[in-house]
Amino acid sequence: MKILVVEDDKTLSDFIGKGLREAGFLVEQCADGKEGLFILASESFELIIMDRMLPNVDGLTIIRTIRASGNMTPVLILSALDEVDQRVDGLSAGADDYLTKPFSFKELLARVQALLRRQNQTSTDSTVLQVANIKLDLSRQKVWLGDELINMQPREFRLLEYLMRHEGQLVSRTMLLENVWEYHFDPQTNIVDVHISRLRQKLDKNRSVSCIRTVRGAGYVLEAHP
Repeated sequence: MKILVVEDDKTLSDFIGKGLREAGFLVEQCADGKEGLFILASESFELIIMDRMLPNVDGLTIIRTIRASGNMTPVLILSALDEVDQRVDGLSAGADDYLTKPFSFKELLARVQALLRRQNQTSTDSTVLQVANIKLDLSRQKVWLGDELINMQPREFRLLEYLMRHEGQLVSRTMLLENVWEYHFDPQTNIVDVHISRLRQKLDKNRSVSCIRTVRGAGYVLEAHP
């Protein structure tokens, strides 16, 4: 398993690298956002650990850039910025997890292992989910609306996957926060509503009624025949 650590604090980067190597991982380190982008354009990794505040190119810009290119490698953000909105910004940019500094290596390793388990589960699941004319390919991380390939951000993809797996069932805002964003608390933002709105814009072409029904005060239902 190969991990890229993008961290400009050399002491912290070496600490993380040493611990991960002792845990059996191959580790590459860099201290600059621009260099990180170059490495990611030329090499493949199973996981990326990235500081949010980096020289030249910041962490969120790197994440948005690689996601736009189709790179779905799991990303764990490290940051001293610990406000709820700052964590939400990081996850909304396409990160898979967010760990605030200072942290224990034991917790870092546990999060790394959890992200790799999730990635392995996704990569070995070759099923294609389909609801009406919406088709989601888990192995290829692609979504089609009929014959049209639909561009999906990573969080939108995971949200749609969850809704499709629960077709016809009411899913609450809390269920979505816990299973799509992995929040076990309410961040008091409209992040779910924003992403539902984006999904509707992409999926409701030529529909008179949205395929995602809002149940006021309860949640959402994805319906094959709304």
